[in-house]
Amino acid sequence: MEGHQHHHHQYQQQQYQYHQQQQQPPTSSVNVDADRFPQWSIQETKEFLMIRAELDRSFMETKRNKLLWEVISTRMREKGFNRSTEQCKCKWKNLVTRYKGCETMEEEAMRQQFPFYNELQAIFSARMQSILWSESEGGATGSKRKAVQLSSDEEEDTEEKELEKSSVRKKKQGKTSGVAGIGGSTSGNGNNSNNIKEILEDFMRQQMQMEMQWREAFEAREHERRLKEMEWRQKMEAFENERILMDRRWYEREEQRRIREEARAEKRDALITALLNKLRRDDHM
Repeated sequence: MEGHQHHHHQYQQQQYQYHQQQQQPPTSSVNVDADRFPQWSIQETKEFLMIRAELDRSFMETKRNKLLWEVISTRMREKGFNRSTEQCKCKWKNLVTRYKGCETMEEEAMRQQFPFYNELQAIFSARMQSILWSESEGGATGSKRKAVQLSSDEEEDTEEKELEKSSVRKKKQGKTSGVAGIGGSTSGNGNNSNNIKEILEDFMRQQMQMEMQWREAFEAREHERRLKEMEWRQKMEAFENERILMDRRWYEREEQRRIREEARAEKRDALITALLNKLRRDDHM
């Protein structure tokens, strides 16, 4: 009886402590998390994307990217932003996820909700350029393998999603018989292969679309540059013609002034000669 009362008393104390903890405001935990993981500013994110863009080729060429994320973390600290490797890696995955979610949005809404779309698009466009260049240089077989290759951190993210899907399928098929389980696992592997193939095809389709958009933008900029260059040449030719005309007018004015000077000099010489002749006649007389 006494043991029962003792346990009942402990249970009441635990319930009281639980209610006290529930009534306390959770500001301290929020502050701790905020201090531990401060929010990324726009400038910090842009610096991070610049560093990530410089190392994107290295990410595509290596499987183990832990050292690369450490390099990014070190360079972020050099720029005054204290970020760990895990924070940088999580930030990149979040940015890629948001970038993929902007594909169906309009351009104005996309820029408002995700201001770093152009930076991500530049990274993937440069990656596609590198893939196309390697395809043209390295031959068909090796280049196709590289063309469908994601960066190592994006592969890990895709593999995690595929493992989650396969685990859900296995749980659903766990209650069947052994033979049915073997058949189900085989079909699950086939589904995984199909899903990976669809993901890679979708990725390549997106990259080709980005490449086409990049080429169209490049051609538009090139056309605009040619128009500006033509306009600039026309202005320069007009300035040159105007300068030649002004020089010609100056030469003409100088020629007229020289002629007038010569005429005045001739008149002055004639007048002086006439005066000298008159003086000579007066002396003889």
